[in-house]
Amino acid sequence: MQEEQEKEMTFWDHLDELRKVFFHIALAVILLAVIAFVNKNLLFDIILAPQQPDFILYRFFNRLAQEFAMPSLAVEDFHVELINIQLTSQFMIHMTTSLYAGILLASPYIIYQLFGFISPALHEAERKTCIKILIPAFLLFFIGILLNYYLIFPLSFRFLATYQVSELVVNKISLSSYISSFTMLSLLLGAAFEIPVIAYFLAKLKLISAALLKKYRKHAIVGILILAAIITPTSDVFTLLLVSIPLALLYELSIVVVKRVKDK
Repeated sequence: MQEEQEKEMTFWDHLDELRKVFFHIALAVILLAVIAFVNKNLLFDIILAPQQPDFILYRFFNRLAQEFAMPSLAVEDFHVELINIQLTSQFMIHMTTSLYAGILLASPYIIYQLFGFISPALHEAERKTCIKILIPAFLLFFIGILLNYYLIFPLSFRFLATYQVSELVVNKISLSSYISSFTMLSLLLGAAFEIPVIAYFLAKLKLISAALLKKYRKHAIVGILILAAIITPTSDVFTLLLVSIPLALLYELSIVVVKRVKDK
């Protein structure tokens, strides 16, 4: 009965349903963005925490340095001053950051609404496949964001914000630069963690195979090390490994995923 109703729906009926979906999504995003906007102190306490010398990552490194007698791991106390140089900048950053927070918090609902719109056009097997893909893709993206927040961005920020070509040049980082770098790295890491999902689709299209990924494993590791060195321009090997190991594990996971696609 439901299939017959779907067949009877015209193009304008589908367009109307899509309009309702976008309306519900916009309503959820705006509501959560307003909540984030109102809770300004909490929102920016979270976002600005990685630039504080007592951030959890730095405390962890200092504890490791004490436990294993490795003074090279200790993080020296540092202070970076964030400034604002435009009249409307802080208010606009408050608004845009609240909007980003609203989108992030509403993302499960957004996926649910969009999937609900397209699912009637899918067969039962296709629906199950989509669910199997969407949930890991969503979780991997969030893991990438969390890795950036707790590891990559703090290390990158500390190195770049305290780097000086001369003692005569004092670093004062603008708030807009901080927020844009934080957002860009979060999106990059979230996207990088989608490697297994991308590999799955490429395997479905028969564009790659497990044998091909294994053949170019060494090249991939070199590329990962280069990418990790760019993302975290610090001078110690320990930090480089902290970034490159998760990416290398994702590559290995991609090989497993591609092999399972072929075996089905």
